[in-house]
Amino acid sequence: MKRSKARELLMQMIFEMDIHRNFSKEKKEKFLENIGVDMSDNSFFNELFEAVTSNKDKIDEIIGKNSIKWSITTMGKVDLAILRMAIAEIYFSKSAPESVAINEAVELGKKFGGENSGKFINGVLGSVVKGKNEE
Repeated sequence: MKRSKARELLMQMIFEMDIHRNFSKEKKEKFLENIGVDMSDNSFFNELFEAVTSNKDKIDEIIGKNSIKWSITTMGKVDLAILRMAIAEIYFSKSAPESVAINEAVELGKKFGGENSGKFINGVLGSVVKGKNEE
């Protein structure tokens, strides 16, 4: 499976987990079972899942610092899921350059989010990367 498709599935799973307020491995297995996909041997997907769930509070803090005029509780759930996944990839995974993570996130925003999701996601992630590089 291509990484783009793995990111898309992960974003959908994070979205569902957020709705149910359940970020457990059991919820992950149930989600994958329900859509009929076996990701047990997909190291990229599993690494990003672990990065998101293990660092969710830190990721949400990063989003909060870099999202102008929007809080975690008021932004769209799709945008939030995409941002969580992209920030996990930027901060906690070295499997792709930051620019790839941002581009993939923007494309997911355009495909699944609202009218301005791509621009919003790009702006937040640009600020995240700038801040990270200044640390």
